[in-house]
Amino acid sequence: MKRLVIKIGSNILADDKEGLNSKRISSIAYDVTELQNTGYDVVIVSSGAIAAGMKKLGLKVKPRDIKLKQAAAAVGQSSLMWAYERSFADYGKKVAQILLTRDDLSDRKRYINSKNTILTLLSYKIIPIINENDTIATDEIKFGDNDYLASLVSSLVEAEKLVILSDVEGLYTEDPRQSSKAKLIKHVEEITPEIENRAGGAGSAVSTGGMYSKILAAKRAVSHGITVHIISGRKEGLLRELMQDRHCGTMFKPRTERLSSRKGWIAYGSRSKGNLVIDEGAVKALVQGGKSLLPSGVIAVEGDFDTGDAVYCLDSKGNRIAKGLINYSSSEIAKIKGTKTSEIERILGYKYSDEAIHRDNLVLL
Repeated sequence: MKRLVIKIGSNILADDKEGLNSKRISSIAYDVTELQNTGYDVVIVSSGAIAAGMKKLGLKVKPRDIKLKQAAAAVGQSSLMWAYERSFADYGKKVAQILLTRDDLSDRKRYINSKNTILTLLSYKIIPIINENDTIATDEIKFGDNDYLASLVSSLVEAEKLVILSDVEGLYTEDPRQSSKAKLIKHVEEITPEIENRAGGAGSAVSTGGMYSKILAAKRAVSHGITVHIISGRKEGLLRELMQDRHCGTMFKPRTERLSSRKGWIAYGSRSKGNLVIDEGAVKALVQGGKSLLPSGVIAVEGDFDTGDAVYCLDSKGNRIAKGLINYSSSEIAKIKGTKTSEIERILGYKYSDEAIHRDNLVLL
């Protein structure tokens, strides 16, 4: 199955006079319709609710206050969906609205429910339009930007490609808005710290994420074996050209070893509740040996977590080595850290498992 996730930012859809650029939305709807007619399942992750709401509320500048953001999103979301509904109806297509918060994808059961809903919609040839639920999101649970959400959704639906529509052609050697010497980077084999540094800088006035957030989203997606493209969202027909194997923008090569959907959720979807500081022997066992983490390798426990929660494994310098689902609570780990597995039952009076984190529930970072 050819499956595609398209992320569309506020800066692509916003219009100073109308709130939303209906002409551009119609153009995107036409391209997506053509892709669906050629056999693609298409999921759209779209910003734009706050931008649309700003127009209705008479706001000239994007609000900083979370309550005002939520109000703008509540007012604007209906306009955003009506714009999509109307544009896709022109081409005989139906859309569905899905609003998510960070907690919807950090909870395993809700993660699976979200996946089942989206796949069911796709089976009926309905195009899901996904946005962060800004009307109830707070600073604690919000994704921060829809680039992150798009990378999680791409993993969730096991997409072949993630296409991010940007207000620039792709990733450049320098910021093209500030330097005439900037050159487009057409292919990225691996997302290195140097690549991340090239993407520094802020986004537009109406969007949350800049190029850096798009690179981080690409980094998450390629680890799932998903090809990522950053292309201009302001040029008509680029989506169709891209799917016809014509090069556009910047392409990020996927990793050969693809994370499973479950391990992808552990790495990027689950919310960490604490840290385990581990010794050098445990680091070597995890990284080089592909082993489970035993209590004997744990030096210190940070945070308050329960059995089944996600935690980070840190080396003695504080570097994140791995992330996994813990078999014991923080209070239990504090009692058995540094001890052999044969001692667990004597210390606790019971034993759930020999491992603190089993390798099947652990992802190297």
